[in-house]
Amino acid sequence: MSDLMNDVSSSAEFGLIDYSSKPPLKELSIKSGHLSNYDRVYSSVIDAETEASENALETYLGTYDRVGASHVVIKARDLETTFGRKISNEDVAEFCRTHGPRYIGFAGVDPHKGMAAVRELEYSVKELGLRGLNIQCFEHKVAINDRRLYPLYAKCAELAIPVNVHCGINFSSDTTMAFGQPSLLDEVMIHFPELKVCAAPPGWPWVHELIGVAWKHPNLWIGVVFIRPKVLSIPNSGYEPLLQYGKGLLKDRMIFGSGYPTLPLSSALEEIDGLGLKPEVKRAWLHGNAARFLGLETAN
Repeated sequence: MSDLMNDVSSSAEFGLIDYSSKPPLKELSIKSGHLSNYDRVYSSVIDAETEASENALETYLGTYDRVGASHVVIKARDLETTFGRKISNEDVAEFCRTHGPRYIGFAGVDPHKGMAAVRELEYSVKELGLRGLNIQCFEHKVAINDRRLYPLYAKCAELAIPVNVHCGINFSSDTTMAFGQPSLLDEVMIHFPELKVCAAPPGWPWVHELIGVAWKHPNLWIGVVFIRPKVLSIPNSGYEPLLQYGKGLLKDRMIFGSGYPTLPLSSALEEIDGLGLKPEVKRAWLHGNAARFLGLETAN
């Protein structure tokens, strides 16, 4: 907890935005065999004690109180066609209503459901108050540029809401990495130039591809999500270009997401501090870029 308290002053002064967070509630979590390999991959960093605590929800909410977070993004997922699992839009919306405007919900719909998915997205935005769309291509088993996603991209553009797209490697033993190759985003951004997209996680092992697409398309952000921030500064990790470009050319397009509780928020913020970012760049990564992406009034 001491590390977390040390980070409060720096993040509270501008209002941290955590772009990727999972409340410790059964209805907001997917436990499925297709994700079992993630336990092995993240075993060294996952905050298992917090997730299993009797007071897990209280701890979760208190964590964001202590750092003075302005907003936290919670994402729904509909995987019924491929894996028979779902985090419903209604449950995400209810969590956000219950716990206040700090929490922003993204809808999750199943692209295999065709126009029913498009209608559900519109309902989730207009009636439930959700403010973006979450697409986990590897779990839907569709590529980023699959035409089954195009009606959803079009609806997001019409509703003027952003899209989160899983990008890069996944660690599921049941689905291929190829669904998340960043170069596929180039075609999507060409067809939907007004669409705001955040590619998260940030494209490994095709990091240079993702940087190229983001350089080309000003409406593409990069989410430093579900990775330990310190790997951006480790030689030969493959993530180093994100730090190089994230300090300069793309400093206004990098968005922080802890992946809490997989990575404890205190650890994530401490590792961001260790990247040597200038204060204005750190503020952009932790607040300003996400505020613009999310269309918040506090964006500056």
